[in-house]
Amino acid sequence: MIINTLKALFERDLKRLITEIEQYKSEDDIWKVKGQINNSAGNLCLHLIGNLNTYIGKELGRTDYIRNRDLEFSSKGIPRQQLIQKVENTIEMINKTFDNFDENLLQTEYPILVFDEKTSTEYLLVHLTTHLAYHLGQINYHRRLMDVEHC
Repeated sequence: MIINTLKALFERDLKRLITEIEQYKSEDDIWKVKGQINNSAGNLCLHLIGNLNTYIGKELGRTDYIRNRDLEFSSKGIPRQQLIQKVENTIEMINKTFDNFDENLLQTEYPILVFDEKTSTEYLLVHLTTHLAYHLGQINYHRRLMDVEHC
């Protein structure tokens, strides 16, 4: 049952991420940083894509995804439509993984060490939803700050 809930939450928030990226008035603003804001919306978007494709896709869905975390924060200027396509691909990967997921595995130990100590798969998946929501809020705030500059 929780798999359907997780699937719905990931899809909902990844679609919200697409909406946020679409709503930037200037495509260049997606990559801007200002003041004490160290990460652009584009880099946070890449980070979320990398995070979910690693911890859900590679580890649970057995995809061949290879993460380059440094590039998630150093890449710049990727076109808006390309970012959106990457998010759409991530939604598709999550749905495919969860459609084929044995819910009995939720109580098993997650296959790799992510934090200081081992966790259950269920714990890690719930963490990933909150991680997504946290960065989605940052992106929303970043977009609104950039929009104020254009007024």
